[in-house]
Amino acid sequence: MPENSPFIRKLGVRGVIAPMKRPLATGSGSVSQAPLALVDLECDNGVTGCAYVFCFHAFALAPTVRLIQELGALIEGETLAPIALSDMLRARMRLLGQQGLAMMASAGIDMAAWDALAKTRDVPLARLLGGDLMPLPAYNSNGLGIIGAGRAVDEARELVEEGFSAIKLRLGYPDARTDLEVAEAVRAAVGGDIRIMTDYNQCLTVPEAEKRASMLAGLDLEWIEEPVRFDDYAGYAQIRKSARTPIQLGENCWGVHDMQKVLDAGAADVFMPDACKIGGVTGWLRAAGLADGCGLTLSSHLYPEISAHLLPVTPTRHWLEYVDWGQPVLKRKLQAVHGHVTAPEIPGIGIEWDEDAVARYAVD
Repeated sequence: MPENSPFIRKLGVRGVIAPMKRPLATGSGSVSQAPLALVDLECDNGVTGCAYVFCFHAFALAPTVRLIQELGALIEGETLAPIALSDMLRARMRLLGQQGLAMMASAGIDMAAWDALAKTRDVPLARLLGGDLMPLPAYNSNGLGIIGAGRAVDEARELVEEGFSAIKLRLGYPDARTDLEVAEAVRAAVGGDIRIMTDYNQCLTVPEAEKRASMLAGLDLEWIEEPVRFDDYAGYAQIRKSARTPIQLGENCWGVHDMQKVLDAGAADVFMPDACKIGGVTGWLRAAGLADGCGLTLSSHLYPEISAHLLPVTPTRHWLEYVDWGQPVLKRKLQAVHGHVTAPEIPGIGIEWDEDAVARYAVD
């Protein structure tokens, strides 16, 4: 066996609930803490690959941790070959189905395996994948929830002052006029040079989405994200017919098969895979190929640490979504410089745990 083909010795996973600097209220619920499953994939060459899975709600953390543990037992002793491992896990889950927590758990393992392989080759993940490190246009997505026009104006200015030229605004107030009031106030506060993305988090009906898209048309928004249920592809195609603002979706698509449904329906102007829900690094590479084939731009959803490596190998790359939700347990923090984020010049993804913080936020 070649020296650069180690075996997987052990897979460990721990659950933490980290604090969020800016709790986020959306049209579909609130997120006030960051439940994270921390994955450590140890190889027999002494390398450990690291990744985390954001579980959205505290009640989903323990089941996700347990599922990663169970799947980890299936790959111990296998060669560190991430695509082969991903395909093996997918085959083992044909009867269960590879959506929901099953996809998230296998994707967490996939991301850790790619990190371990890049560390074994002593290169950043982007270079292992055939790309290079580069400054990526990023928008600050830390906040701007359903907080009213007054607070939104203050928070929007804070987000720009953190080094960004683009921000995300959550909409979905009970009254459409409030959406317009908040969006107008934020636009006036940050000026015309700042790009504004908006996100409805699936809280509208199709007719209501058409109405609100029309109301927002004059504000020069970058996109309107997930106005209706993520898998109502026919509804999205209908909304696109009248909307003058690009329609974004994709963060809730489970793998490239869901993405293909979006393409077949003509449901999106722009697409945003989630590094975990799309299937980790392996799933992202397949999604990037689909997007390249039809010229569909891809932006990232959450997971900025690994997205900073995946976007450079995405031919139709667009925006990186910047959130700091994993930072409380990380030693190294990504920083925006002149509105751009660049992955660090170190082997792997660049994830290293702050063990004191992990112990502080650990849950059983």
